[in-house]
Amino acid sequence: MAPPRLGLKENWVQFSLLVLVNAFVGAMVGLERSILPVIAEQEFELAARSAILSFIVVFGVTKALTNYFAGRLSDRWGRKPILIAGWIVAAPVPLILMWAPDWNWILVANALLGVSQGLTWSVTVIMKIDLVGPRQRGLAMGLNEFAGYFAVAASALATGWIASEIGLRPEPFYLGVVYVIAGILLSIAWVRETRHHVAHEAAQQAVTEPLPSQREIFLRTSLTDRNLSSVSQAGLVNNLNDGLAWGLFPIAFAAAGLSLAQIGALAAIYPAVWGITQIFTGALSDRVGRKRLIVGGMTVQAAGIGLTAVSASFAGFAAGGALIGVGTAMVYPTLLAAIGDVAHPSWRASSVGVYRLWRDLGYAVGAVLAGITADLFGLAAAIWFVAALTFLSGMLAAVRMTETLVRNTDDRLKIAAAAR
Repeated sequence: MAPPRLGLKENWVQFSLLVLVNAFVGAMVGLERSILPVIAEQEFELAARSAILSFIVVFGVTKALTNYFAGRLSDRWGRKPILIAGWIVAAPVPLILMWAPDWNWILVANALLGVSQGLTWSVTVIMKIDLVGPRQRGLAMGLNEFAGYFAVAASALATGWIASEIGLRPEPFYLGVVYVIAGILLSIAWVRETRHHVAHEAAQQAVTEPLPSQREIFLRTSLTDRNLSSVSQAGLVNNLNDGLAWGLFPIAFAAAGLSLAQIGALAAIYPAVWGITQIFTGALSDRVGRKRLIVGGMTVQAAGIGLTAVSASFAGFAAGGALIGVGTAMVYPTLLAAIGDVAHPSWRASSVGVYRLWRDLGYAVGAVLAGITADLFGLAAAIWFVAALTFLSGMLAAVRMTETLVRNTDDRLKIAAAAR
């Protein structure tokens, strides 16, 4: 049997299929993006911002913990079984969102959604890294995140429109049933296992150190490796401000007098710009390096959040959302590519799991901090607080990171030495 070939061109059929699968994964999150905070206020009569944002806390914690185990489980059991399991967990989510009698059921739905997202999104990321090898890793991550977040935007726009025309529940969530069925069928019938690709890549790279333990991988990715830990903190803060956009922006837009259709459009602008721009920024990081895009992207996000804080019209909110989208596009695929640059293929999936643990804990951290700040000092103060944290995160990456883009074996050895 011929050995597997690495590369985007060589594996374009499977890669394209995984892009499509990840679009349905992203669309599941988009179900809630524009209307769930409004449902919390209007149907369940929740007034405290921290209570409204509890669904994001539950989603963020469950997704973060599942991310950590998804990498380890996919190394042990294979990528495809974990992908299918993630879709099965997602199956009840749209039904619960349609018919939940109280807010606690919404929290249950978001716990299931978090577990599902942790399994499905993590595995599609890992499988694409497996397929393409080191040469086009940034482009691969750009395409992956484009599919997911453009689908978030499209789904948010669709649910916002349906809610404005028909009602908040149950009609907007019918789309979720379609997403689940499509995701399960594609994953079972056409997705192929990719563990043999990563074994082939690992065999081509010299092993300069023993395989680290899970504890060592966790500590290295979280704290001790300057590059991996810088990527992890930037990922956490990135999703911290995404949690703000998800939970508080729709409330701020409604307070400014915008309609549900306008709120849905605004909820779509940020992930749409993010999704489309990632195609280019992911590939750009393969040429110019990772660090400058990470630092620049966090700074642009901070500017967009600040613009949203001072705006009071649809145009101002749209401009702020577009800026946040551009900044996030600079950062999101580049962070994943940087993990792939630094981590050896033999423990890369586990390192990706640790990174995604910290990154998606940002949803919970952001929801708690933004909710408490908004309750104590108002919406504008919460938005400014997150803008400041985002800017500081970029500055920390500027000081602590070295360039991680690997062009040859010597580069890999230099990067490993500099990061210790």
